[in-house]
Amino acid sequence: MTGSARTHRGAMAFQAGVAAENRIAQDYERRGFALARRRWRGKGGEIDLILRDGDGLIFVEVKQARDFDRAAQSLSARQMQRIFLAAEEFLGSEPAGTLTETRFDVALVDAQGQTRIIENAFGHG
Repeated sequence: MTGSARTHRGAMAFQAGVAAENRIAQDYERRGFALARRRWRGKGGEIDLILRDGDGLIFVEVKQARDFDRAAQSLSARQMQRIFLAAEEFLGSEPAGTLTETRFDVALVDAQGQTRIIENAFGHG
C-alpha cells in the first residue's frame, strides 16, 4: 500500500469515528444528558465523550466497526485502564473530585450507523 493510500484510509477512518461520536453524543443529548467534553485528552489518555448526569458523570468510549461484535472486541483491557486513568485526572477538576458519581459506558456503532449503548460496561478495578 502506498503512503498516500494509507493516509487516505486513515483520514476516512478518522472521519467515520467523528461521525460515530456525533451520533452517540446526539443520542445522549436527546435523552437529557448534557455534553461536557468531547475527545478530552489528559496525560493518561483520551475519553471520547464525557456527559453530565445531574451531579454525576458518564465517560463514554465509542467503538465503530463492521458489526457490533467486532466493535465490542476492539476494546482492550489496556485501553480500559487508560480510560480509567484519564477519568481520574478529569475528576480532579470536579467539585467532588473522585467522589463524583461516575459510570463508564461503551457505545458501539456498526457499518450501517446503527448504535448500541452498553451502560456501566465496565467497573473500575
